[in-house]
Amino acid sequence: EIRAPDVNYSDWDNLLEPIDPGRWAVRLGFRQIGGIAQDDAAAIMAERDRPYTDVEDLKTRTRIPVGAIQKLAAADAFRSMNLDRRQALWDSRALKQAPDLPLFTFAEERDEGTETPVALPSMPLCEHVVADYQTIRLSLKAHPFEFLRGEYRESGFRQNSDLRTIKSGARVRVAGIVLIRQRPGTAKGVCFITLEDESGIANLVVWPDVMARYRKTIMSARVIEVHGTVQKDEDVIHVVAARLIDATPRLLALSDDLLETEVDRADHVVNPVPPGLHRHPRNVQIIPKSRDFH
Repeated sequence: EIRAPDVNYSDWDNLLEPIDPGRWAVRLGFRQIGGIAQDDAAAIMAERDRPYTDVEDLKTRTRIPVGAIQKLAAADAFRSMNLDRRQALWDSRALKQAPDLPLFTFAEERDEGTETPVALPSMPLCEHVVADYQTIRLSLKAHPFEFLRGEYRESGFRQNSDLRTIKSGARVRVAGIVLIRQRPGTAKGVCFITLEDESGIANLVVWPDVMARYRKTIMSARVIEVHGTVQKDEDVIHVVAARLIDATPRLLALSDDLLETEVDRADHVVNPVPPGLHRHPRNVQIIPKSRDFH
């Protein structure tokens, strides 16, 4: 069992938590969350003599920067307080960053009464998955391809796990997130790519002539659609690629946060914004980069 990072349970490193005698779960650590400093994690752990009750309680006791708390909220690390990602982000954005001086400490006291709770709409699972990948580089909730599988199935694409039952030499179409690209110097220009979908991995073989034709897609795409031929040698299964398509834009459909904004620059009339630049900042990285070896 793998458990998500949580402000009430995580250490800096991943750790084992007992489930029952002889069974353990892995709790992901704060180091898994992009942008969290080890000193801030240490401050959270040092003040954990009793559980944190809400976002403001965490800030008051640890005095870590508001920016760090917002990163924790974005990583969905407040579940032990019954706060989901959207509610925790809402609460964290209401915090004020002030110097640790008596005047500011007094100003931050809860002396304005209880705020009226805001009922936020629930966050769709697909948006949670995208946010997980953007903050901790993985998701324990679902795989992105689970939300794309319906369209791919209608288009004749097979899951990677199906390759075990497909005959050698058969034509096949598969798609997945690019995990690894390898182009060993001893392979005479042959490129090897590992794709992952919700069912497992597929290993691609890309011959030099195909590499030359689809080099841009091979080197830059986060998601690739492949038309090729199954090649089997006992337990070793490859797909010899004949055509590769960059399907990264399909990821944009998984989250409303990734839709283009209509806000233009103030000098839009003088210097129009080129088409395609209206992007949410998180568009830059939806799925972590692959590991490439040359």
